[in-house]
Amino acid sequence: MPATPLTLDSEIVSDNSIRNGEPILAGTATPVRALAELWNQGMAPEEIPLHLAHLTLQQVFAALHYYAAHREEIDALIAANRIPDGWTGKRFDPATRKVQ
Repeated sequence: MPATPLTLDSEIVSDNSIRNGEPILAGTATPVRALAELWNQGMAPEEIPLHLAHLTLQQVFAALHYYAAHREEIDALIAANRIPDGWTGKRFDPATRKVQ
């Protein structure tokens, strides 16, 4: 009997104990937003596994498929995790909890 093929949707999971329930690739802690950001910056899907070697091309396409269906949600996560422009070139001091 042939094996049941995986669907793209089965590659994306949310677990409250990992990244506060943000959609991630199954079996990893890699958020969908990370791949969406790379793709939005012009990186071809086929290039992404060259930079994130723990991912397969199927996982990349699964993340982009999820992003296409949930763009508003993922774009909000991208915006929430963006480093403010004023912090560029500065360092975070954990002792004072300030950016210097």
